Amino acid sequence: MPRSFGKGLGWCHGRFKGYGYRLTLSRQAILDVLSKTSEHLSAEEIYHHAYKIHPSSGMSTVYRTLELLAQLQLVYKFDFGDGRARYELNRGIEDKNHHHHHLICINCQRIINYTDFIDEEVELLNKTEKGLTKKYNFRIMKHILQFYGLCERCKEKK
Repeated sequence: MPRSFGKGLGWCHGRFKGYGYRLTLSRQAILDVLSKTSEHLSAEEIYHHAYKIHPSSGMSTVYRTLELLAQLQLVYKFDFGDGRARYELNRGIEDKNHHHHHLICINCQRIINYTDFIDEEVELLNKTEKGLTKKYNFRIMKHILQFYGLCERCKEKK
């Protein structure tokens, strides 16, 4: 496996080095898997993809690496209520479309990234953040919204 990252992932190496960690081939394989998907993969799914890239990576390595990546804020760890942690690469400010919310189907567990905000939504969120900041003297750094319901396919079946 080549030692270079996929497009736009070079910044990860600096973050690892800055915190005193090495960017091993297993860690690189996991980041590569996450960089090539828009899905919210579980540790098991990441393992199956990473194994194809770097077969000597074990399941325990994947779990440990994902916890480290979450701690370093290189990945987001989500709980969508299906009993499995799911992960998504933190693309940071390099990706202008990185901020999104999630629509989660309570029937089929489908997860939809919601990015096409309308002005009223942006205005409401900004007002909410400003109000919470003032009320609690709390500096908001980010937010995560998850909406639960039925996707189009499941809604039509009911």
